[in-house]
Amino acid sequence: MFYWLFYEKLFHLYSPFRVFQYATFRTAMSALTALLLSIVVGPILIRRLKEFQIGQYIREDGPKSHQKKAGTPTMGGLLICLSIVAPTLLWANLSTPAVWVAILGVVSFGAIGFWDDYTKVARRRNLGLTGRQKLALQFLAAMLIGVVLLGMNARGTYSTSMNIPFLKTFKPDLLVHAWLRSPLTYPLAFVFFYGFMILVLVGSSNAVNLTDGLDGLAIGLMIIAAGAMTVLSYLTGHAEFAKYLELSRTPGATELTIFCAAMTGASLGFLWYNAHPAEIFMGDVGSLALGGGLGTVAILLKQEILLLFIGGVYVIEALSVILQVGSFKLRGKRIFKMAPLHHHFEALGWQESKIITRFWIAGLIMALFALTTLKLR
Repeated sequence: MFYWLFYEKLFHLYSPFRVFQYATFRTAMSALTALLLSIVVGPILIRRLKEFQIGQYIREDGPKSHQKKAGTPTMGGLLICLSIVAPTLLWANLSTPAVWVAILGVVSFGAIGFWDDYTKVARRRNLGLTGRQKLALQFLAAMLIGVVLLGMNARGTYSTSMNIPFLKTFKPDLLVHAWLRSPLTYPLAFVFFYGFMILVLVGSSNAVNLTDGLDGLAIGLMIIAAGAMTVLSYLTGHAEFAKYLELSRTPGATELTIFCAAMTGASLGFLWYNAHPAEIFMGDVGSLALGGGLGTVAILLKQEILLLFIGGVYVIEALSVILQVGSFKLRGKRIFKMAPLHHHFEALGWQESKIITRFWIAGLIMALFALTTLKLR
């Protein structure tokens, strides 16, 4: 909105308004706006949630040390969503389709999380939507985003090719018929495309959701991941950097920098209240929204594979659950003392603050490695 108002409409009346055309300025302002909005609105939301007795219900099979956290206000993800969407609407160029797709990723998955959280509150126990219900809704949200992306592809504002780490020239197209050049492969192409969208978006949202088990763990890792995505979107949108690094340029990638900066600022602001001991939990409305937004940006930037490294700790946490469940069903034995992985270390006697800090360090190393691969190709 500010871009349209101050640059497109008022620049000819007052030349200093030219600063609103620069993505770097708007990126910084987006992050600061998200941070300040989160810090200012946080106490208000916490107070309201306490008044409505919207508190966390601790699962009975979880670590015993977590029982003392029962009653802590949850659904703090509402604050995160507000602090992402509002600054993006204020500082981004809203004529860019990619910005609206990124917002759709946050809002659609956040809405699923809100439904799940509200169901838990209504039932007054840690049972919201069933696993199948949640997955079905996530599949629908991912397919909706896929439909929008195919529409953008038809208008030439989105490419279905993707970047592969360490390989400069190999850029496979997600629409398989582009490889085989046969109309007979069209159905297969759409199945593959939508399957990939579901894998990335549902996987990303659930990975963040599974990691959200310790005070500040998931949101601290999101600061790192969103910060890396901010750098990546800026490089992808910059003509010279994109050419030098041989990145597939995405129309509107520069404006995604504003969105990613808002995610970073919103996460920083939420950590202010979510740091151990947490005053508020993000709930599924926050974790699913953040995971959905992160996955959507990766798809828009054509860096779906690099997301595995940028969100490396999220991936490891999700894999620990998959391995634990698979091993127990197939062999009747557990691999870890408890899953996700952070609970395993709790069971080993690690202090919560130590686990959080060490996981943050691991996340930072993986994100830096991911950015390094842009040159190592």
